[in-house]
Amino acid sequence: MANLSGSIRGLVQSGRGQLLEFMPIPSITGLAETMVAFANADGGTIFIGLGVDGRVSSEASEDLDALLLRAQALCRPPIVTEWQQLEAAGGMVVALTVPRAPHLHSMVDGRVLFRSGSTNRPLGGEETQRLSVSKGAGSFEEKVVEGANREDLDEEILSEYTRVRKEKKPRVAQWTTDELLQDAGAIDGSGAITVAGLLLFGKAPEHYLPQAGLVFVRFAGTESRRKEGLPGYQRREEIFGPLARVIERTWDIIWEEMSHEAVIPGLTREETHEYPPFAVREALVNAICHRDYGLRGRRIEVRMFDERLEVISPGGLPGHITLDNIVEEHFSRNPRIVRGLYHWGYIEELGLGVDRMIEDMMRAGHPPPHFESRPFLFSVTLSNARERMSAQWAGILNERQLRALNYVQENGSITNGEFRELCSEVGSETLRLDLAEMVSEGILLRIGAKRGTRYILK
Repeated sequence: MANLSGSIRGLVQSGRGQLLEFMPIPSITGLAETMVAFANADGGTIFIGLGVDGRVSSEASEDLDALLLRAQALCRPPIVTEWQQLEAAGGMVVALTVPRAPHLHSMVDGRVLFRSGSTNRPLGGEETQRLSVSKGAGSFEEKVVEGANREDLDEEILSEYTRVRKEKKPRVAQWTTDELLQDAGAIDGSGAITVAGLLLFGKAPEHYLPQAGLVFVRFAGTESRRKEGLPGYQRREEIFGPLARVIERTWDIIWEEMSHEAVIPGLTREETHEYPPFAVREALVNAICHRDYGLRGRRIEVRMFDERLEVISPGGLPGHITLDNIVEEHFSRNPRIVRGLYHWGYIEELGLGVDRMIEDMMRAGHPPPHFESRPFLFSVTLSNARERMSAQWAGILNERQLRALNYVQENGSITNGEFRELCSEVGSETLRLDLAEMVSEGILLRIGAKRGTRYILK
């Protein structure tokens, strides 16, 4: 029986999210819906008998086997789960683990649900079709790498990962290295090395996967070639090794090439950077996590110009993700790699990175990131230009809407309450219509619901 008392506070502080749900008194339908949503997304854990406030419920008394049986009857097909009892202050809770499913699941009434942040969202017909095709294609990261063995894994990297994982999750402190590797999907049941395992922990993944790694190029000026047609780059680096080292080395190079300056807005000295650090790291980590490693012949590319930074990743958007829903939705092409880097600390919180990337760019006075998706390529472009976005819409938006746009650029987002403070001379219904018009015109994107609603630049 595991003891949860040491980590209960961290779980509660994390709150409901992409991989976590709390059900102090579960309903049969609610449990089934969350199981389906987790299975269709990246999996997750449901804590039965535990509330988001950390309190243990004494009313979750129904036999868990009977509860699961009735919930499974509402799922098509039934979902494989694992559960364990955990001891918490105030009583016992159950952690129900739902793995990511290799195929699509639905409710008995035909609804296909998908975990989106802290909600179980029903998918439309086109979204369901795209997700089904993506799942049906299988996952390249799960494949066993022919010829690879334990000697191909980097013991230093394994020790680092093991230490970090055990510090974050005390319940795995007694696990062996093989148990941790199998839990991460780095080896299969027979101990064979998977693509994910080699990419995360391999000494030289590129020996087996030539498409692994990254190319960094710093160009002189704003074009990739000089006028005479010759390559216009000042620096070119090829970066290989386990993914954690690729991230670190690439970040160090970008940091070296970025311009930095000190400003004194008041009485304190502040460091400013050419690009917001979080936006750069998020673009880099996303490319490494979500690229299609099954595509050969091209590596991830980071191209740095005088006025922009481009991060180009082989493979289009995964699953049902589109440019229209990329802020609100989260779906991993490589869930094993994502979880590995998440446990390692290279990903701060699943599902929130793109949102914050946009906000940080806007807050720094830059245009929002430009996303481009093609069938076999996805790119993120960060511009270092500093401009007031409202200038583009002068004469089209009214004066109140231009004020709202400037506020979003300076602060990353705006709420209804903040808009009312900006324009206190106007009624709340008029302001609501102003924001609604900007959403319908594709200028702003509405995030959240009710009192948690806020608007960011789309």
